[in-house]
Amino acid sequence: MSLVILISGRGSNMQAILDAGLPVAAVISNRPDAAGLGIAAARGIKTAVVAHKGYATREEFDAALAAEIARHAPTVVALAGFMRILTPGFVGQHAGRLVNIHPSLLPAFTGLDTHERALAAGVKVHGCTVHLVTAELDHGPIIAQAAVPVLPGDTADALAARVLRQEHLLYPRAVRWLLEEKVVIESGIVRIKDANAHQYSFSDRP
Repeated sequence: MSLVILISGRGSNMQAILDAGLPVAAVISNRPDAAGLGIAAARGIKTAVVAHKGYATREEFDAALAAEIARHAPTVVALAGFMRILTPGFVGQHAGRLVNIHPSLLPAFTGLDTHERALAAGVKVHGCTVHLVTAELDHGPIIAQAAVPVLPGDTADALAARVLRQEHLLYPRAVRWLLEEKVVIESGIVRIKDANAHQYSFSDRP
C-alpha cells in the first residue's frame, strides 16, 4: 500500500501525513515553485511537477497528472492544498481512493473563503472535513470531521489557525483508514471497519 500526495503550495497537511509515518510514494505539484516540494525532497520522498500552465485544457492537464500518478501505482491519492478543480474523468478514474480535506464542516461552506464566511454567518462551531472526492465540488462522502468553537472576537486568521491544527490531526488518521481498507460506503454514508475508530473530534481549546 502506498500514497501519492498532490500539493500546490507549502503542503502543511502533506507534512502532517509525512510526520505520521504513512507510506508516501511521491509528492506531485501543479506548481514548480510549491514550497512543499523541497520539504518532501529533503525527507527523501520522490517529487514531480505537472505544471497546469503547460496544457491547453483541463482534460489534457488531468491526463498528464493521471499518467504521473500511475507511475507510482498508489493505493490512495490525497489532495493536500491542491488548488485545481479536477475533471469528472480524472475523479472517476480514481473513484473511492481520491481524498481531500476541506476547511469547513461540510456540507456547510463549500468552496473558498470558508473562515470568513463562517464568521459572517455567525456560526458557533466551525471545523474541517475529510471526504472522498466526487465530480461535485466538496460534496463527496464524509470520512471524518473535527470541530472547533468560534470564539468571541475571532478573526478569520485566528479561526483558520485553530482549524488547521485539527486538520493536521484528522487527515493522517483518515488517510490511514483508507490505506488499510477500513473505509466502507453504505448508501453514500461512510462507516469505518474499526471498533476503536472515532470519525469526529471536538476541540474546546483556543
